[in-house]
Amino acid sequence: MPRHFLNFRRSPITKINFCVGSLGNIKSAMAIKIVKTPIKKSELAEIAKEEFGDIVKAVVDTEQEIMAIGGELHADEEVLLTEKESSKRENTWGINIYPKKAGEDFIEFDSMVNLKPNFGNRLRGVENSEVQNKIRGIVKKLIIE
Repeated sequence: MPRHFLNFRRSPITKINFCVGSLGNIKSAMAIKIVKTPIKKSELAEIAKEEFGDIVKAVVDTEQEIMAIGGELHADEEVLLTEKESSKRENTWGINIYPKKAGEDFIEFDSMVNLKPNFGNRLRGVENSEVQNKIRGIVKKLIIE
């Protein structure tokens, strides 16, 4: 049975690279980027193309107004925000971004990390419309044409 390893490399800015492999053969690779300053929609489209085709998973911190993008799972992005940016669970919300869509279809509020019964959210979506609007505002600020 092959021995598995986890290779964790961090670049000097805010991009974290995770590579999972087996005896040097890379099985999968993903890069999670913490977004604090605006990025172009075209960059988001490239991330989508590399990962899932038409979708980018993201976790938004509504207190710090930052987000993590590019992970395979929302949970990975949430953990990164918690560990690297001291985000709090009650302020992190998982969304899916569709770079080629616009309006209401650009953001989808659907993630397992949104299940927070202790904080009043019992669904995979975001139940509070004020929180939804705050997330939309942060995404609009951080993703530019």
